[in-house]
Amino acid sequence: MFHMLTKVRMPRTLALARGLPSLASCRSLCRHQNRTFSTQQSLVRVLYDGLCPICVTEIRFLQYYQRNKAEKVTFVDISLPGYDGGEFAGVSYDTAMDEMHVIDERDQVHRGIPAFSVMYGAVGLGWLGRFMMWAPLRPFMDKSYAIFARNRLKWTGRGDECRTGSCAKKTR
Repeated sequence: MFHMLTKVRMPRTLALARGLPSLASCRSLCRHQNRTFSTQQSLVRVLYDGLCPICVTEIRFLQYYQRNKAEKVTFVDISLPGYDGGEFAGVSYDTAMDEMHVIDERDQVHRGIPAFSVMYGAVGLGWLGRFMMWAPLRPFMDKSYAIFARNRLKWTGRGDECRTGSCAKKTR
């Protein structure tokens, strides 16, 4: 497998060394890796807690990362009063608050680390998603994320408004 990756990535590395745009090189050689260059709109939907400062920081980074690309990802703030899980593959507010949820192009719901992998792949950071899903690293990623998801409300100063790991939906 490493030999195959070397063949695919070598032209990109050479392009960088010569000062040529690496994206143009990769577009012709790595079409399967450039999921964000699509004329279709918002096929991947990321459900996130807009009241979580850590979550919002991550989402802003991803929005910034895809700013000059065809937007294939819609970021859905579940903390807004109009959120309706029925419109998002039946993922209720309480379920979405438990851990990261991403709905892919086939309307399949991904939770936890697989959700991050789909999300990163959709914005052009597929290598990061594949790294997180790498078999030797995956158990560590799953356990670490489970700890974060279970404690994020408390760690972000939202413990007063939250009970048993779930926040009551605010009305505005």
